[in-house]
Amino acid sequence: MTTVASATGERPKAAEGLPRYDLVVLSPHLDDAALSCGGSIHRSVRGGGRVLVATLFAGDPLHVARSGFAREVESRWALGEQVMERRRAEDERAMAILGVEARHSPLVDALYRTGDDGEPLYPSLAELRAEERDPAALEEQLEESIRTLPSARRVLAPLAVGGHVDHRLTRRAAERVFGAAPEVRYYEDYPYSRSRFALRRALGRRRWWLPEVVELDPADVEARCAAILAYASQLGTAFEGERDLRRQVRREVSRRGGERLWRKS
Repeated sequence: MTTVASATGERPKAAEGLPRYDLVVLSPHLDDAALSCGGSIHRSVRGGGRVLVATLFAGDPLHVARSGFAREVESRWALGEQVMERRRAEDERAMAILGVEARHSPLVDALYRTGDDGEPLYPSLAELRAEERDPAALEEQLEESIRTLPSARRVLAPLAVGGHVDHRLTRRAAERVFGAAPEVRYYEDYPYSRSRFALRRALGRRRWWLPEVVELDPADVEARCAAILAYASQLGTAFEGERDLRRQVRREVSRRGGERLWRKS
């Protein structure tokens, strides 16, 4: 089995004894993979592939006071106590629908990260999309989380459409680990990718990128919708219920001709 090479010319070291996969998907948060490329994931599984979705910022927040922004977001999720534990449970259900394995890294979502003074690093939605305020140690931990994943034929990473800090950190870590390996692809972060401006900004110089469209069967689209619906706490953020979700996802797939991935030219 061929494996994706690292930026140093060597394949990332896989944890001893772990199996290799046809596809590894890097998901910043507990829902990004299903939202953005759930159809492609299901297509791979339907074709007999073994897939792992690794969520990188899936850890429990430290026992510190929540920022007002974090409390506001959690109130919309309506999960009560043990928020991340319940979100991980949602993810397990979604991944079961797609027929894939899930791995959850203990790194903490930017929503909960604080500085040395205990103050939130990202106390608003605007600041989540502004300059990065995390120490270098976080990036090192993120890269290590990726390096220790099992090897794979292909890797999907976020393009970081929309500019969320965790998506940017994940993309940059993937680039450092894998470099320009030929089997690395970047998915369009949905629903941010509905904005053409946000997509153009994520791509930067368009000539550096080549698009690839993964054609989907109706079963793949349905699996993507069903997986997204498993994240009940997140539905009100981007959709107005199940009917709206299905309408928007089907329209997006129809407009793209499938799910669009990008690779560096």
